[in-house]
Amino acid sequence: MQTHNITEELHRVLSAITEEGKEPSVALVKSRLSMPVPMPAIIATLKSWKSSNKVPKVEIANNKNTLSAEERISQLEKQVQELTQRLIALEGK
Repeated sequence: MQTHNITEELHRVLSAITEEGKEPSVALVKSRLSMPVPMPAIIATLKSWKSSNKVPKVEIANNKNTLSAEERISQLEKQVQELTQRLIALEGK
């Protein structure tokens, strides 16, 4: 599984929030990130930031659903066709 390192972005976001004189929170951090990040990762990062002003290395799984809508529909249609054929074969037994 491929991962994407978001440590730098988290550090940038947390530094910006702190420079504005605001207390970093899950909602503030999540709203400023350029991509979705799981809540547990944000919470762990905030705990580390509040205790030592450091951001631990954070990696998230790449989104594997990068297919276009047409490709995804085609894939699903093929899957439905295969499952229908299997169902017909099973009912015939």
